[in-house]
Amino acid sequence: MVEHCEILKLLGDSTRLRMLQLLFKEELSVAELQKILNMGQSRISTHLSLLRQAELVNVRKEGKKVFYSYREQPDRAVEGLMQNVFAVTQSQAQVRADFKHLVHILDKRRKVSEEYFNSIAERLGKNYCPGRSWESIGHMLLQLTPNLVFADLGSGEGVIAHLLAKKAKHVYCVDSSPKMVQVGSDIAKKHELVNLTYQLGDIESVPLSDNSIDVAILSQALHHASRPQVAINEAYRILKPGGRLLVLDLKEHKFLKAKELYADRWLGFSENTLYQYLKAAGFQQIDVYSASKETREPFFETLLAAGTKGS
Repeated sequence: MVEHCEILKLLGDSTRLRMLQLLFKEELSVAELQKILNMGQSRISTHLSLLRQAELVNVRKEGKKVFYSYREQPDRAVEGLMQNVFAVTQSQAQVRADFKHLVHILDKRRKVSEEYFNSIAERLGKNYCPGRSWESIGHMLLQLTPNLVFADLGSGEGVIAHLLAKKAKHVYCVDSSPKMVQVGSDIAKKHELVNLTYQLGDIESVPLSDNSIDVAILSQALHHASRPQVAINEAYRILKPGGRLLVLDLKEHKFLKAKELYADRWLGFSENTLYQYLKAAGFQQIDVYSASKETREPFFETLLAAGTKGS
């Protein structure tokens, strides 16, 4: 463990402090840090190397890209020190400017995803989409009970929601693509599904009330989230006590082209990662298992994670 004085020395550099402030808020790549801080790659990498040696940042590799995030300190005294430093310095002009640039970076990420889904609206159910198989969806539907209030988060056109609406009390579809919401609403109107409501919104900031939903669904949506844990936390928030969350998503894979082809933010998740997301949010009776595995390259495997909100 790095000595306290060594950490204080590292925090004495304004650039490293600005980087930690950013990484505390969001996982970022070197390129994104360059844009926010307006510094060269060499300088950024040097500071990151020092922070990594001091065990102040986490490192996650994804193909050729490397992402960094703040690492919560196991030593309570050190973590308390870090939180105090963040609180005191977040009002500094440079830090406030960095946060504004961070918002632009995150908006750019969301726009890439939004542009992709706007471009495939009306075609999503017809074209190939990794992990979207009736076999895996069938596993999820088996766990559902009719006459409940459902929320399909990151719904797209609402293929699942249309099925549920035939028996459910009400189904809310939430999607960040305006065109997807419009297309889904038109389909619902065409089929006279009066208990199916589409709402424009982000799965990391769901436009639904606390304790209002019986079953929340994230079907092939979590890997598009900038912050998956926040999305899971939001699902927990909107669920009624005793409500259920169902997450259908790709198992961790190495098909890097998924980012370009499908605007994926994450290359799937491991069973343990999904379990920890649900556990951290407060879910109980958590279960994670493989729902299906595709027989053609790149052999995507789909995981189903389920959890219950305590009463």
